[in-house]
Amino acid sequence: MSSIRFFTNAEVAAVLDYAGLIDALRSGLAHPGTAPNRQAYALPEGQASLLNMPVWQKGQGIGVKLVTVFPENSQRDLPSVAAVFALFDDVTGQPLALMEASELTARRTACTSALAADYLARRDALSLTIVGTGTLAAHMVRAHTAVRDYSRIEIWGRDYSKAKALAERLQGEGYPVSASDNLAQSVGHANVVTCVTTSREPLVLGEWLTPGCHLDLVGAFLPSMRETDSAAVARARIVVDTREGALEEAGDLLFALGDGVIQESDLNTELRHVLQGDGIRSDNQEITLFKSVGYAVEDLLAAQYVLHNM
Repeated sequence: MSSIRFFTNAEVAAVLDYAGLIDALRSGLAHPGTAPNRQAYALPEGQASLLNMPVWQKGQGIGVKLVTVFPENSQRDLPSVAAVFALFDDVTGQPLALMEASELTARRTACTSALAADYLARRDALSLTIVGTGTLAAHMVRAHTAVRDYSRIEIWGRDYSKAKALAERLQGEGYPVSASDNLAQSVGHANVVTCVTTSREPLVLGEWLTPGCHLDLVGAFLPSMRETDSAAVARARIVVDTREGALEEAGDLLFALGDGVIQESDLNTELRHVLQGDGIRSDNQEITLFKSVGYAVEDLLAAQYVLHNM
């Protein structure tokens, strides 16, 4: 019996490069996998949550990710998300690896976002706006620039000083990033808008969106969370990571459904359909929206990538 390999966040980060992971997701997410709706439990600490995410796919293995989300950790200078991922062989059921999954989660989330944008954003997109300054924000910049050569990237956050500090750090990495103190303006001139917050109130309004923009909603993962108003959702053609997960957890879409501005039939296009050639951008005026609540097959593919490339 082989021994179980353990990978730290630092080891995961060293091998899980953005371009390579995007290619792995491009291939793997086009094929069916099984990822039952994650179980989410409210914890007594503030608005904290515990998530349990099982997954399996033929040839890629079996996995389980356990995640804690503590939104108030920003006040402690700690990441809001912490996780571990267990990987098993799908033929024998034997455990193969256990890895810290905070870095894995952030990178697979950002790379899935960038992968969707590769098909849904305009080919001539030059401007990217990141809404939020948490752990995911820097990963979004790095991942999205792996599929587009953006000439302008702006980061907006409720705390401008955090946006400025993050922008300066990313400038040091060579990215054309600046901090924004005007969200409406930044959204208005962006070709791609990526939201990575845990907001429970709309931040991006539909009236700000310009024809041809791509709206990427990543942060809200509970029915009570939303990063946009219903008007923004109503203006866009929607793609989801999974329809089942969206109908269960995607607050932005559930609020819009409740307001009657979209129908459940508007959520029939999944990312796998786009990867198979259906549902890509139709023209340069279309507003597109990708809503991700987290698809555990992404974790499985990322974990296999780590195991095979370490």
